[in-house]
Amino acid sequence: MSMNTIEQIKAHEGFRCHPYYCTEGALTIGYGFNLDSGGISEEEADLILSMRIEGIRMRLANAVPWYANMVPARQAVFINMTYQMGFNGFKSFKRMLKHAQLCDYELAAKEMLNSLWAKQTPERAAELALQMKSGEWQS
Repeated sequence: MSMNTIEQIKAHEGFRCHPYYCTEGALTIGYGFNLDSGGISEEEADLILSMRIEGIRMRLANAVPWYANMVPARQAVFINMTYQMGFNGFKSFKRMLKHAQLCDYELAAKEMLNSLWAKQTPERAAELALQMKSGEWQS
């Protein structure tokens, strides 16, 4: 498919970042992606997830300079938390971040568990806290 085809469809459809109802009444997003006709495929969802994770990784690398010094399993904890609660929600874990910066991962894990987030998603929080503490992948 040529770039002209893509650009033409983009121009005709227009981009909308939030769901809307098209002229036919179908729930739609992006460049006319009809969500009422079966949603998206798992392959499409995987692509979107990968792109969002990369965006989070880049934002963390810029906003948290010492993030790059952590092992990948601990970096993944930060990415996972940010994916779930957004960057502002993640940044609200000030004590956890301070302990992680000082490489006191046991206290960082305790701070993760001492939160509303851990009460709301206890299994996820427990797994990620153990991953933070140990530096080893948990799943």
